[in-house]
Amino acid sequence: MSKTLYRDPQNGKISGVCAGIAEYFGMEVWLVRILAVSAFLLGLGFFATVAYIAASLILDKMPADRKAQQYIYREHTVKQKPWQAGLKPEQILNNVESELDEMEDDLRRMEAYVTSSAFKVSRAFKDL
Repeated sequence: MSKTLYRDPQNGKISGVCAGIAEYFGMEVWLVRILAVSAFLLGLGFFATVAYIAASLILDKMPADRKAQQYIYREHTVKQKPWQAGLKPEQILNNVESELDEMEDDLRRMEAYVTSSAFKVSRAFKDL
């Protein structure tokens, strides 16, 4: 799966460039914002401003399906470094447990349908 750099205006302060960069590299948004402000203050003000404006004009907004996918993947991350996003291990285990319970319920419903007479009749008609 190839990653694409998008703007994330929903999580952004101005146009979502820093939020998009943070999502692309798997960093916290506040860290990217600090780096951008530091670049501005340390003498790269003109370059940082031009780069930000260019990125906000060039980059597309993050699609809704990517946003949903991003949320799903972010639910199961544990912090590896202090500045990375993540949930506590207990929360992750609770999320995984609830997802496994939902999958087990789905599996039971499928098994009940496959072993039912309705499935056998439907299959017999398809075989005709």
